[in-house]
Amino acid sequence: MVRLRALMIAIVAGVTMFASLSASAAEWKTFDAASFAEAQKEGKPILVDIFAVWCPVCRAQNPILVQLTREPKYEDLVAFKLDFDKQKDDVRALNAQNQSTLIVFKGETETGRSVGDTDKDSIAALLDKAL
Repeated sequence: MVRLRALMIAIVAGVTMFASLSASAAEWKTFDAASFAEAQKEGKPILVDIFAVWCPVCRAQNPILVQLTREPKYEDLVAFKLDFDKQKDDVRALNAQNQSTLIVFKGETETGRSVGDTDKDSIAALLDKAL
């Protein structure tokens, strides 16, 4: 009975912790020029994740980005997913040459960019440049 009670307490604590992480998570959106321009105009910290569904580096970046953007310090970050294959005009407008490109902005100012990075610490340092 004591073990069952301890298990129930652990489950409730885990659910509570997950809910609090979700509440402070960055806002993820599909990239569209109007929403991006609005976030820039509002001076928000922005991440643009240029990905391709077939890209193994993009698949490696995704769980890192999801984990990092759940941290409370990124709660004001607006994160956009931009499809490299389906949104070519938007990719060109951002002067991106490759999928697995991460670009961060403080409002209208680009503050950092990386291509092909799958290191959690350096991705976190890149995201910090948007804050």
